[in-house]
Amino acid sequence: MNAKIDNGVIPSEEIEAEEIKKEAIVNRLLCATLEGVQAKVIDVEATFTKGLPGFAVVGLASSDIQESKERVKSALLTNDFIFPPLKITINLGPSDIKKNGTHFDLPIALLIALNKASFDEEGLFVFGELGLDGRVKSSSMLFPLILSLKEQGLIKRAIVPKEAIGYLSHISGVEFITVENLSEAISLVQSGSFGSNTASFSYEAEHLEIEGRSYFYEKHYESNFADVKGQSVAKRASLIAAAGMHNFMMEGSPGCGKSMIAKRIRDILPPVFEEEILSIAKHQFLDGVVPDFGAHRPIRAPHHTATSASIFGGGSQQAKIGEVALAHKGILFFDELPHFSKNILEALREPLQDKKVHIARVNAKIEYEADIMFVAAMNPCPCGNLLSKTKACRCSEVEIRRYQNRLSDPFLDRIDLFVVMQEVNSTDKGDITSEEMHHEVLKAFVQQKRRGQVRLNGKLTEEEVEKYCILDDASQKVLESAIQRFGLSHRSIASIKKIARTIADLNGNESITKKDLLEALSYRRRK
Repeated sequence: MNAKIDNGVIPSEEIEAEEIKKEAIVNRLLCATLEGVQAKVIDVEATFTKGLPGFAVVGLASSDIQESKERVKSALLTNDFIFPPLKITINLGPSDIKKNGTHFDLPIALLIALNKASFDEEGLFVFGELGLDGRVKSSSMLFPLILSLKEQGLIKRAIVPKEAIGYLSHISGVEFITVENLSEAISLVQSGSFGSNTASFSYEAEHLEIEGRSYFYEKHYESNFADVKGQSVAKRASLIAAAGMHNFMMEGSPGCGKSMIAKRIRDILPPVFEEEILSIAKHQFLDGVVPDFGAHRPIRAPHHTATSASIFGGGSQQAKIGEVALAHKGILFFDELPHFSKNILEALREPLQDKKVHIARVNAKIEYEADIMFVAAMNPCPCGNLLSKTKACRCSEVEIRRYQNRLSDPFLDRIDLFVVMQEVNSTDKGDITSEEMHHEVLKAFVQQKRRGQVRLNGKLTEEEVEKYCILDDASQKVLESAIQRFGLSHRSIASIKKIARTIADLNGNESITKKDLLEALSYRRRK
């Protein structure tokens, strides 16, 4: 004690200050909050000081955290805890980050219950919502929070609700300490002995082992390409698009099978690895859906009347995930493409180019991953009969031009394959099954991975195109001739090389041959 002594007496106010200092033990636990899809570490601190008894939570806490005070009080009182006659202050730092989520209940309750004990559990994260009876419950935020922390290398162990371990166990490399109720959590922290299980990713499914890594896929064909009659060119283009995850557009009369083909592509897409399965699941949790952690890629098909906010995400206070981000690592399908708002079509250029969605609001700027395969279908004219041999087109030239001009060249330049579909004849038959097509996709996938590619052909960067899309002498001459003849842009040249690379993989060729390149050129857009 360094209090100043006057005539052998220590002033009473200094004694009181020293006593308060002794009693004001500051304990802390770690928790986290989400900014978009990125987790931010939050220090949960508690102090107990003499004064008018009270309970305050500070640090830019949202209403659901302020409501946690009542849940915490009830949970503690029903577990035989007596609140100290002190002023309780809970601080959530850093104070300039907006915090939200009911998972702050458990760390707040633990700090209050252990107010007389001093502990320092370095690196211990605590998550859990409390019931009024002290039961520890899960929340939809836990999976994206912990996955994001793990991806950033910020978490090693965490106390979590026992009911959440079913899906949290898919996140490998994190020690999970499960609790069912508040009393159990208090005993664990008091004892300091945590029995934990380190999660490891495991999945029972068909898989490929390439260069020591597992790639999972499912042989489940809910809808079969055998049901699509005729349209051999469109089905071949679908196979190429699926094998390399290329953007793909079909044009044809109503009823010729555009939507049928688009919805069947999902079942023949390339395998997924652990990080992709978890990334898909994270986006589904953010949408409020509990995923099945299956080895299948998502498909999203918004209606053309959908708003820009529902497709790209948005919200005035807190940004919400949209259809483009929910299609991450899968297919985004736009049927009746020209009927979508021009603003939506032009805004789609960013995720098609950068594989990300940026949402800018006054309160926040959010970035979502959106590595998508874009599939589109459209009629040749407003009435749909322009290409029909049996039905007369009712549209004027002005209407046709206005309809087609809704799609700008910069937007169309980001689509790799274009197919004009034919009308269906009564003699047409289904000539290939989804299982046969999927087998071809798997062969091409192995070719790409054994070449050392991190990305599939349709997603290659400019540097990777030069590295992996090697043309032989004959195909190089064909490409140079095509550039001169059709006035191909730099982006179009890269797109043709990527398509030719996928065709070469399907054909089992090490380098791109003349035949591969000519087929790739046949799928280019006619202006």
